[in-house]
Parts: sequence; structure tokens; C-alpha cells
Amino acid sequence: MPTRIIPSSGEALPVIGLGTYRGFDVSPGGADYARLPAVLDALFAAGGTVIDSSPMYGLAERTVGALLSERHPRPAAFIATKVWTSGREAGIRQMNDSFRLLQTDIIDLMQIHNLLDWRTHLPTLRDMKAAGRIRYIGVTHYSSSAYDALESVLNTTPLDFLQINYALDDRAAEKRLLPLARDKGVAVICNTPFGGGGLLRRLASTPLPGWAGEAGAVSWAQLALKFILANPAITCGIPGTGNPKNMAENAAAASGPALSPAQLRELIALA
Repeated sequence: MPTRIIPSSGEALPVIGLGTYRGFDVSPGGADYARLPAVLDALFAAGGTVIDSSPMYGLAERTVGALLSERHPRPAAFIATKVWTSGREAGIRQMNDSFRLLQTDIIDLMQIHNLLDWRTHLPTLRDMKAAGRIRYIGVTHYSSSAYDALESVLNTTPLDFLQINYALDDRAAEKRLLPLARDKGVAVICNTPFGGGGLLRRLASTPLPGWAGEAGAVSWAQLALKFILANPAITCGIPGTGNPKNMAENAAAASGPALSPAQLRELIALA
């Protein structure tokens, strides 16, 4: 899988990863859980490594930790999760729970979710990074209503990562936030590359453009992912799925030719 550089370190990161919201919030024993090892197989087989989770995703952290630890040796996944609570001590407890649930001594990326109490949590994250418990620090949000606050944080606070919403039908981040992140040397994870799911439902009855095959795309999902990757500020997209076939299809979107300016304009018009 193609990679892009994390500016703060120079480390290469595969451009398509896996979001675990809903898809990994399942209990062992059911059919949904039984499909998840194959989801990870598809991610790793394609060269992907990024797995993003959160304490707010129900059982997802526990599920990710269990599935990774069942493999011998444990895969070299890039594990990202979040702190999503108020208060220093509550944040420390929640993050320690994440280490336990994910069954790891090191979390690659710890993010302050939705900027909740970020000024309180940031010193803790810096201490954890200095101690080698986490490798990167970031902030997240899912709504353009938070972009002014995110801009302020990026302009005043050294960070490794920003995770935001960005999709064919949700392009507000293009105006100021993505250029700012690139100027500040902040890697960007795109957390809703399918516009929350509505985009693909709307496009389902529309035939693929005639040039889709030339671009290496066989589905609207792949074209939606190719769209976000056409922006050089995006480091990695993390479409969520609990379906192995969808994971393989998403990962394949990283391959093939880049979209041309004319193709991008047509996609935007169709969306």
C-alpha cells in the first residue's frame, strides 16, 4: 500500500486504515465477531496498519486488543485511540483502561477526542509521550462547527496529528483547516471518508463514471477514498467496517492512478 509521511517524525504511514466505530463494538460468540479476524487479515494483507478506536466505541477497544493478541506474533499495527472525558485524573484512568483493553504497553497515537478538556489532557499526553508510553499526540473532531476551535489549537499548540471529517459531500476542511495542517506539519486522519454513509447511499443508483476503471476503481466507495487521497494534506483515511470484503475493497482504493483534476471536478459535481 502507498504510504505518506508523518511530518513530525518522517515515519511512513499506509494511506488506508480501519475505523472501529460500530463494526468492532460486538461481543465474542456472534457472527459479526466471527468476521472480524478476516477484516484484520484484509487490512494487513493489503499493507495497511492503522486501526483507530475510542473509549466511546463501546466494546471496540477490547475487541481490537483481543483479536490482535490472539495472533502470534502480534501484528505490528499502528494503534490509535482517544481520551474522551473531563478532568486530569479521569483522563489518566481512561487512558490506562485503553492500554489494558488494547493489551499493549505502547499506543501509537493518543488523541483528545472532540477537543474535550484538551488543555487539561495535553500535559498528560506530553508526559506519556516523553515516557515512551505513546508515540504521537493528536486532537479530533467530526464537525465543521469545530473548525474555528481546531484552527486556534493548530496555531498555538504543537501536535503530531489532526483527525477530522472530510468527504466528497463534506468539503469544508479544504478551505482553511487542511492547508493549515499541512503548513504546520501536522498529519491528518480522515474519519468520515464516506460522509457518514449517506454519500454512498445517494450514489448507489448512479452509474460509475466511464473513467472509473482507468482510475483503478470498481465502486463508489473506492472513488470516495480516491477523492480524499487526492488532497496531499490527508495522510490516512480510516473507513469503518466489520466486513472483510469491504475492508479489502477499501484498501485497494489506495492503488492505481491518482485522479486527474477533471475527474475530481466530475466527482464533486456528481456528489
